[in-house]
Amino acid sequence: MDINLLNLHELATKIKKRELSSYEVCKYYLDRIGQYDKKGPKINSILELNPQWEFLSRAKDREIELNKKVGALHGVPILLKDNIDTGDMMHTSAGSLALKDNYAQEDSFVAKKLKEAGAIILGKTNMTEWANFMTQNMPNGYSSRGGQVLNPYGPFDVGGSSSGSGAAVAAGFAPAAIGTETSGSIMNPCNQNSLVGIKPTVGLISRTGVIPIMFSQDTTGPMTKNLYDSAFLLNVLAGRDDKDPATWVAEGLIEEDYIKFINAEGLKGKKLGLVMQFQDRLNKERIKLYAKAKEDLIKAGAQVIEIEEIPGITKLRQRSWNAGQAMSYEFKPALNNYLKKLAPHLPVHSMEDVINYNQKHKESCLRYGQTQFITSDAKSASLSEKEYIEDRKEDLLFSQDLGIDWALKEYELDALVFPASTVSMLAARSGYPSISVPAGYLQNGKPFGISFTASAWQEGLLIEIASSYEAKTKHRKEPVLKS
Repeated sequence: MDINLLNLHELATKIKKRELSSYEVCKYYLDRIGQYDKKGPKINSILELNPQWEFLSRAKDREIELNKKVGALHGVPILLKDNIDTGDMMHTSAGSLALKDNYAQEDSFVAKKLKEAGAIILGKTNMTEWANFMTQNMPNGYSSRGGQVLNPYGPFDVGGSSSGSGAAVAAGFAPAAIGTETSGSIMNPCNQNSLVGIKPTVGLISRTGVIPIMFSQDTTGPMTKNLYDSAFLLNVLAGRDDKDPATWVAEGLIEEDYIKFINAEGLKGKKLGLVMQFQDRLNKERIKLYAKAKEDLIKAGAQVIEIEEIPGITKLRQRSWNAGQAMSYEFKPALNNYLKKLAPHLPVHSMEDVINYNQKHKESCLRYGQTQFITSDAKSASLSEKEYIEDRKEDLLFSQDLGIDWALKEYELDALVFPASTVSMLAARSGYPSISVPAGYLQNGKPFGISFTASAWQEGLLIEIASSYEAKTKHRKEPVLKS
């Protein structure tokens, strides 16, 4: 039995039936980590392992022996990105040496939900430091604490900032991982590592206990090998959190079961808009794969129209698609609010402290600089400036009213389709959901994916569409790892 090929439900079921033990499953993944992450190709995706994994897994097995009630993920190991708090023996550092000694005082909402479902947090994954909002020149997957994450498919960009989560799941170091996204940090590494990723509507999953960048866009989400596992994790993670007002809006909008939307025939009768506005970002091979995706969608029963221009995308690209002012303004108060609660003995309790720490240890901490930290720290943090207010208004106008919502209404569509992770900024600024699905490989083996998006709280619809595409194409292949 190849444990690496089992989905979350199959793993949990076999553990509950005692066909596999939680200890055996955890050890299997740890052996792979030792063989491929730390040796062999040295993927370098795992930043830290849970020192209690052996006792936790044996305890899960014992609970089954005693016929105790178990959760949906009982005994199943899951990895978390290193900016998600766990109130245990592991650190939470956002990949930064400035937080290398930080132990969270309690679990994040996400960690609590996973543990309530019986999951074992196997470890923390490396990431682009400070979720890729530290500087303008940092490569995807690099952190001062963890070094460079590599792509298990070859010498390709690993994607950011949930780089370690993406590489680890692709390489088979855990059945699933949780990433975070402010703008592309789930969608991009899933595209680069041939994974399924769901960036949910902001508010579907709580951000409490996650080192923040931008409270109006931050979210967490699943990174898995298939739609079933991502839907499975949405069931576990979605819900109201009294500490996160974004989740209060979701009341009555969260589905009781996202797995029910998995449907191999889900594309039949759907009307999709294929966004053509990013052709300038694609080489000939990727344009060909995108065209093949269109053919596959039509073959599966969808009506597909090509959309040459969405007005909001044009506007956003004209005013700096990659770096909005709102993000720079929100970063400082969001991060300061997190850092001020850290233990007194730690060297940083504000963004200014982080800047000073990095400068004091610049040989190890500032390989690529900290331009974004300096830019954000110069802001007032009051969020009352005209520049911030206008920028945020335009973000919503261009991404929603003249963006996703405009296209859905104008062409009477169910959803939009984008090449690779080009949906990221539009879905991020609108706060709307998006799903990345493998769509093939270039001749050199580099993964290529497509992304689906729709309006707020349409995760179920997107799962139905994406799972049908997945079932009809079966593009994903395991990477070939050599010891």
